[in-house]
Amino acid sequence: MSAHSTRPTPVATAVGRPGPGTGTAGPATTAFTTGHSTATAVRGTTGHSTATTAGPAAYRRLGQVLPALRVRCAPPRSGRGWLAGADLVARPAALRELISHDARQGLARYGRPLRPDVAAGIGLHRFVWPVALLFTLPWFLERRVPLLVPGDIALRRRTGELTVRPGAFLCLPDDPAAPGAAALPAAVLPATAPPPPGARTVPDEAALAAGLRSALADFLTPVLDAFRPEVRRGPRTLWAMATDAVVEGLWYAGGLLGEEERARTELAALFAPGVSGASGPTGPRAARPAPECAPFTPGAGFTAPASGGSERSDRCRASCCLVYTARAEAMCAGCPRVTRG
Repeated sequence: MSAHSTRPTPVATAVGRPGPGTGTAGPATTAFTTGHSTATAVRGTTGHSTATTAGPAAYRRLGQVLPALRVRCAPPRSGRGWLAGADLVARPAALRELISHDARQGLARYGRPLRPDVAAGIGLHRFVWPVALLFTLPWFLERRVPLLVPGDIALRRRTGELTVRPGAFLCLPDDPAAPGAAALPAAVLPATAPPPPGARTVPDEAALAAGLRSALADFLTPVLDAFRPEVRRGPRTLWAMATDAVVEGLWYAGGLLGEEERARTELAALFAPGVSGASGPTGPRAARPAPECAPFTPGAGFTAPASGGSERSDRCRASCCLVYTARAEAMCAGCPRVTRG
């Protein structure tokens, strides 16, 4: 099943198995594949956690329906197959090691080498897909947004494990953690260093969504900068690839949790193609203000649900993974080259 093109189902199925007409391997990465799961769907809620951190409860629920991806709240690790996020953005050799893993899998799957930029693009997708869930799932289930930097996480692709070091987070005024928390405008988020632990309140749902986009953008900016020489694409394409991975990860997880429709609705609102406020520089460039969701690609790309048995995706991707360059018939059903052609 392909995270690029497959419709989420309410029960976990064979994670990573490509479906008919799909291209790259599925949710998160084929290294996260554990075969069929008998876990039943867990109904999502928007109820708050009583904990003083964001994420642990949401990550446990994810593990119940997607045991191929295991998230532990712990300091970042290294060695024995672990890749620390700090190393990924600071050491080109560590990044190339991650990409080589996908190049080897591509050779085994398609019987021919992937172009280096294609292997790098797949590696980027398979990194962002699970890591973005560290942000989006607590927002979706707890209405809390962790404020993480690459140095807070580590992953081990071979076993499908992630570690995350919880710290500061955004929450709503009615969150149990909010009393006594210092108010923090949604735009004031961490860039290179984590903020002090604890809750930061934002006034409403719109501000929390803006905080989620900002937190994701702050985290992903150095990641995309590191991948750019390998993927050989410009910033707009890289952010389109990131948008696809963020949307598809929560959409898939929402389906496993029995909350597919709510996930679609909230993702569509999160990346709605609105425009920013009128304040700012004047002149020709000000005629088309940046979307509120910038630098992400505007619009979550959802379409009318596909009928049973159809290979058409319920979503048009913002980017192309280029896997068809290895096998023409492997083009994803949600590829923009198909759906927008």
